[in-house]
Amino acid sequence: MTAAIPVYQLQSLAETTDTPAAVFFLGPSSGPSHLPINLPYRSNYYKIGLCLRGAARLKVNLETYDIGPSSLMVLSPYVIKQWPFMSADFEGLSIFFTREFISATSGLNPDTFAFFERDARHVFQLSAAQADGMATLLHQIGQKYEVPHAYREEILRSLIQILLHETAPIYSAQHHVSATVIQSRSQLIAAGYKQLVNSHYAAERNLGFYADKLCITPKHLAETVKEATGKRAVEWLAEAVLLEAHVLLQNPALTIGQIADTLHFADQSTFGRFFRKGTGVSPAIYRQRL
Repeated sequence: MTAAIPVYQLQSLAETTDTPAAVFFLGPSSGPSHLPINLPYRSNYYKIGLCLRGAARLKVNLETYDIGPSSLMVLSPYVIKQWPFMSADFEGLSIFFTREFISATSGLNPDTFAFFERDARHVFQLSAAQADGMATLLHQIGQKYEVPHAYREEILRSLIQILLHETAPIYSAQHHVSATVIQSRSQLIAAGYKQLVNSHYAAERNLGFYADKLCITPKHLAETVKEATGKRAVEWLAEAVLLEAHVLLQNPALTIGQIADTLHFADQSTFGRFFRKGTGVSPAIYRQRL
């Protein structure tokens, strides 16, 4: 991850230093965010949120979502987020948590849920019954969050796990994906590869690096990722780098040379060729069209 796009830690959402940095609840009575979320950012946390009233606009990886009542938002650390608009009467219920928090006792990996994939749909509309069920569960999480208790974290962890498993079939039904937790060896390798790409794409663009991390050969990695995802391993890498480049190019304070350096290209010309190959235009032309 680069310094040009800030990475907000969960602790930055909390108003007091004694609030656990591993889980945070935001409800209608919570104060407004002091972070500049109208600009692109990343986070070290996952989020599931439900809009109760009002309207907002959310950009995730440059895709724009219009949010209204009964919209469910599912966001992972792997995506670039931005809130360009939020109405004055916007109200919602949101739970934020880290991977370490949710997996502390059960080993549950949130990345096994399709809705946390980098290329997932990050906002989707619920039916009235689904929204009521989610609101009830989120209200319960909020109540447990606010009350000190010897087993507070264990209770919150259990409720969030229920929330994840309630979200999975709703998402899979709307987006025609399997709600089954990853089980096959090929799927495990592909999921591990995508996790590594999310963390290292800016600096490491050689398949050998990822194959070594997964203790397999580059050939086996390439074949397995293609079989499991339908997309070549090098395409996953290129798409991650191009997304970062697109976001950085929208920042007029950065020169194209600085962006090339941030993304660990040998020089500006090498970055320009890579960008032109992936988009059909040069970085300069893309910036002019913004």
